[in-house]
Amino acid sequence: MNRAMLVMDHKPIDRYYKRNVLGISAAEFTWGLGIPVVMESTFLQLFIKSLGGSTFAIGLIPTLFFVSSSIFALFSSYLTYGMQFKRTAVTVLHLISGLSLLVFGAFLYFFGQVNYVLLVFFVSYSVFSLSLGMTLPVWLNYLVEILSEEKSVSGIAFMLIAQNCAKLIGALVIVKVVADYGFSISSSAVIFIIVGALFSLGSLFFLVTKELPNKEQGPNGFGPSFIGHTLDSIRHMINNRNFLKFLIGDFDFFVVVTVISFYADYATTHCSIEPAVAAGLFVACIYSGAIISNFVLGTLGWFNLKQKYIFAKCLSTTAIVLLIIFCNQWAFFVASALLGMARGSRMVSMAPATKRLSGLPDSTSYFAIAPLMTLPFASGLPIAAGIFLDRFTHLGGDSYRMVFALCGLIIAITFIFIVKTDFDPKEVTKGSK
Repeated sequence: MNRAMLVMDHKPIDRYYKRNVLGISAAEFTWGLGIPVVMESTFLQLFIKSLGGSTFAIGLIPTLFFVSSSIFALFSSYLTYGMQFKRTAVTVLHLISGLSLLVFGAFLYFFGQVNYVLLVFFVSYSVFSLSLGMTLPVWLNYLVEILSEEKSVSGIAFMLIAQNCAKLIGALVIVKVVADYGFSISSSAVIFIIVGALFSLGSLFFLVTKELPNKEQGPNGFGPSFIGHTLDSIRHMINNRNFLKFLIGDFDFFVVVTVISFYADYATTHCSIEPAVAAGLFVACIYSGAIISNFVLGTLGWFNLKQKYIFAKCLSTTAIVLLIIFCNQWAFFVASALLGMARGSRMVSMAPATKRLSGLPDSTSYFAIAPLMTLPFASGLPIAAGIFLDRFTHLGGDSYRMVFALCGLIIAITFIFIVKTDFDPKEVTKGSK
């Protein structure tokens, strides 16, 4: 079925555009208040360090998230594929993620810094990552199902603006808390409790949204078994060579995550930046940049999908160059804003691009399989960077600059693949069903 027919089928959902944008924006605003603590976070880096964790332990944070989201996304893809209605699944999966952090916060508050607190944190964060990993493919597909293709970019942009405004508020609150209380056990525990409660509350706003049944979907869309569904999904994606180019071209997302995972430690250790500034203001700059990008590229609709990706790569490359050359507070602020703009551009574009390039009425399987295919790179890069930084501490700040230089080189390679991707394919290879 061609894209024109799919667009026509989705036209009735436009009647609920404002309601759906309001629902997803409210949910993501509430989540956004807590995201600076646990995702895209400089807070976690410094929290782990305060508990005596190593640089390797810091590198485990993005790795745990990518591994969990890659593997367990397959199960949610299989269990929800062909569902006529997915709102309940989206709500419940978000709720579980929030409760995992709430439980860790309560443990930290009542038991304090016991010998195994770092282990408990990583277990809790693994559960959070696992449940959120199961959430992501269903959530992303849900967004492009309750928003028509013509309005998906603008709708997602409004949602992300709400989320990033909340992230900015959350980041500024973190600055105040860390400045006043540092990383004390009691203050950290309260932060995790509040974040878990916010995430749990935010999940309920998905109940405001309205979805229509997709007549293209049936109870056994790809196969009768989990293995059959997974293998057919993989075959379909492998046969879609255009999407594979896009997937490699999107590797810079993981590069930016790696840079964000280590540059706060670099700033506080080697550039005399205060921890409160790194834990809060860096993140505030990231979210401010994302808001600008969401508004300009999403709401105002500047650039097509390919141009959005190219623009993001130019921004992230510039940020890395600043981190390599300069070692002062303002360079970190500018680099943070550019990294935020790059991520904001990617977040606006990724779901609509995946939906379009998949050629499928239900692209949940693509949102689930893609992280699995990128897992070796996504998990390996931050782990390798952490090991390198631990082993070459005698190089001081130069070890970090070497990691950043490698990240810049990888982004240059991904630029080639994104240029070769056809974002307006006339026909998509279907593969087997």
